[in-house]
Amino acid sequence: MLHIFLDKKTTISLGEVSVITSARLIPAAAYRERERERDQKREKMRSSVVSVAKRSRNALMKSNNFITNGFGVGGEAGVVLCGVADPSSVSSLRRHGENCACGCRSSSKGTRAFSSSAANGTGNRGVMFMGANDVQVKDIPFPKLELDSTNSPVVSERQKRKCEHGVILKVVTTNICGSDQHMVRGRTSLPGGHMILGHEITGEVVELGKDVEFIKKGDVCSVPFNIACGRCDNCRQGHTGICLNVNPARPGAAYGYVDMGGWIGGQAEYVMVPYADFNLLKFPDKEQAKEKITSLTLLSDIFPTGYHGAVTAGVKPGSTVYVAGAGPVGLACAASAQLLGAACVIVGDAIPERLNQAKSFGCEVVDITKGSVDEQIEKILGTPEVDAAVDCVGFEARGCGHNHAKEVPAQVLNDCMTVTKAGGAVGIPGLYVTEDPGAVEDAAKTGNLSMRLGLGWAKSLTFATGQCPTMKYNRNLMNAILYDRVQIDKAVNVEVISLDDAPRGYADFDKGASKKYVIDPHNYTGRV
Repeated sequence: MLHIFLDKKTTISLGEVSVITSARLIPAAAYRERERERDQKREKMRSSVVSVAKRSRNALMKSNNFITNGFGVGGEAGVVLCGVADPSSVSSLRRHGENCACGCRSSSKGTRAFSSSAANGTGNRGVMFMGANDVQVKDIPFPKLELDSTNSPVVSERQKRKCEHGVILKVVTTNICGSDQHMVRGRTSLPGGHMILGHEITGEVVELGKDVEFIKKGDVCSVPFNIACGRCDNCRQGHTGICLNVNPARPGAAYGYVDMGGWIGGQAEYVMVPYADFNLLKFPDKEQAKEKITSLTLLSDIFPTGYHGAVTAGVKPGSTVYVAGAGPVGLACAASAQLLGAACVIVGDAIPERLNQAKSFGCEVVDITKGSVDEQIEKILGTPEVDAAVDCVGFEARGCGHNHAKEVPAQVLNDCMTVTKAGGAVGIPGLYVTEDPGAVEDAAKTGNLSMRLGLGWAKSLTFATGQCPTMKYNRNLMNAILYDRVQIDKAVNVEVISLDDAPRGYADFDKGASKKYVIDPHNYTGRV
C-alpha cells in the first residue's frame, strides 16, 4: 500500500512501498529515518532554550528585587514576572498586573502568590489566651479565606462562612488593648486554650479573595476593630460597630474577642480580614506610613475610640473636659479633646506614672486616691463642674479617696454625672459587659450596676455608649497624623515589642505601666 502525503494534513492510501512528497517518490523507510533525524534536532534545540531559560530565571530569583511566589517570580507589589504557557521558556516570562487573566494565579501547583517578602508555605504564630493571667505565643494555622468557628467552646460565636471578599494580611503591627486585659484577667466568659487575641491590627495585603476589587496586594492598611459587612441597614447608616451580619449571637463583631463572632485575632504573624474593600483603610504612601507607623497603628481602635468619646460628650473649642482614666484610651481621648479645641482637659487616675504621662502633653490631673473628683476639679477650674465628661475606664472601676483600692463598678459613671454641668453630655467608650464572673457584686455579674440614674435625669444629661464606629473617624484622623496635627504615639507612650514579648507586655500593662504596647511580629519598625 502507498501513502501519498499531499500536504501535512492530507493522507490518501494507494498502495505499498513508497511515499510521495513534493512530487518525489521516497522509500518509506528512508522517509521515517529523515523524520527521526529532524525530531532529534528539534529536541536538541529545545533543550538548549530550556537551559538558557532556567539560568535566566534563577538569576532573577537571586536578585534583590524579586522573590519566588510559587507560580513564577514575584516583584514589587502589583507587578509580577511569571511563567504562563511554558514555565521553562524565556519568552513566556512577562510583567503583568494584579488582575492578569493568564491563569498563573489560579494554578493548582505551588502555593499562594505573595507580594510581600513572606516565604511560600509559611507557618503562623499567635498570642493565645490560656487562662486567667496566662497568655502564650503558640503555633497556629496559616489563615484561610474563610471562617470556621464551629468548634468554639463559646456556643454563641459558632459560625462557618466563606470569605472570598476578604484578604490575608502580613501583620505589620498589632496592639495590646485594655479590652484584651479584661479577658486576660478572667473577667469575661472566655475559656482558655482557644482564643487568639488582638483586635488592633495594621498589615500588608499578601493574598486576595476573588471578590476583592479595590484593595491590592502590597497595600498597607489599618483594620478597624469592628468587623462590618457594609451591606446591612446599620452599616449603611454608618453604625459599623453593630453590624447585623457578622455575629450570629448579636449585633457587632470584633477580632479575637469573646462573644464577638469567633473571628480569629490579629496578635499573630498573619490574619484574615473579611469584607476587605469596605473595611480596610489603605495608607496612601507606604514609605510615609512606615515613618509614622507607631501613630498610624492606633487608628485601628484607641485613637478613634478616644476621639469618639470626646465627640459624643460634646467637646468643642473652649470646652472644659474631664476624662476618667489615664490608660491608653483615656490618654487618646485627652489628646483628641485638645485636637477638638478644648480649653482645659483634666484627667483622673490612681497611678502616678499615668498621671505624669497626661501632664506631659498639657493636661491637668486628678488623683482619685486623694479625695472626690468634683472637689479636685473645683481647685483647678474654680467650679466643681465641667462642660463634658468621658468614661474611659469601664466596668472594672475603683472607688475614690479611702475606697480607691476597692472595686466599685459604677464609680466612674456616677462621678461623670456628678461633675458634668446640667444639659451636658457623658461619652462612655469604656467597656461594660453583660457577663462578669469576677465581679465583686452579684448584680454586676450580669451587668447590673448601682448607677445614680436619677441624678443624670435631673440634670438632663445625654449619654452615649457602645463600640466606637471606627470607620466614621479613622480616615480624618489618619490625615491628622500624616499632616502632623497630632502626635498620638507620644501622647499614649508607645513601646514596640516583639511577638515573643507579648506575655511580658500583658503582665506589665496589668501592673499599670503607662505605655501602649505595640507588637511588631516581623520587625517592620526596625525597633524590635
